[in-house]
Amino acid sequence: MTDLSSFPITKKWPAQHPERLQLYSLPTPNGVKVSILLEETGLAYEPHLVSFETQDQMSPEFLSLNPNNKIPAILDPDGPGGRPLALFESGAILIYLAEKTGKFIPKDAAGRYETIQWVMFQMGGIGPMFGQLGFFNKFAGKDYEDKRPRDRYVAESKRLLGVLDKHLANRTWIMGDDYTIADIASFPWIRNLIGFYEAGDLVGFSDFKNVARVLEAFVARPAVVKGLNIPKRG
Repeated sequence: MTDLSSFPITKKWPAQHPERLQLYSLPTPNGVKVSILLEETGLAYEPHLVSFETQDQMSPEFLSLNPNNKIPAILDPDGPGGRPLALFESGAILIYLAEKTGKFIPKDAAGRYETIQWVMFQMGGIGPMFGQLGFFNKFAGKDYEDKRPRDRYVAESKRLLGVLDKHLANRTWIMGDDYTIADIASFPWIRNLIGFYEAGDLVGFSDFKNVARVLEAFVARPAVVKGLNIPKRG
């Protein structure tokens, strides 16, 4: 049987199935990227809820796996060379799992790098900008009378949606006919922007017809429906 006892994180979140990939996460836009991909690939995994309410992400056990105290993180008992691999950062995890399974990333070099390009577009743009917009629109940002910070993120979010909308014209998915990790990276954040963050009207989401079309196709996928609720909140 696989032994993961040398990893401190397993003291707080014991592995019931140590032969499976261990997922430490929460169903946020970044967290569900990985659970969705795992559901799409069919790779066996064991999810563990990292609760922000109890500051699990700041525990020594979690920090031993991800010193940046962010979800998601994984521990793969069957990593490169058959050795366990601990990994954090959702974009890095998506690329790793896609390459490990040979799914949802093109096999040709050019297509692979183009897909990674769009994953980075999400990591560097969509995620940070949408997250800041959500803060200023729904959370503590409402306490600020000066709306310039909010409007800055509104403008940048609209610009990013425009870039993606133009790219998706006459395309089924970001990479064309094939569904990839580029879609899995981006659309949980877009769903969150207009849903949980309640910013659809603010960014004029109805103007981005191609983004809306692909988002509808994305959330209809069975693996997405399931992955959006993993790990289940307590």
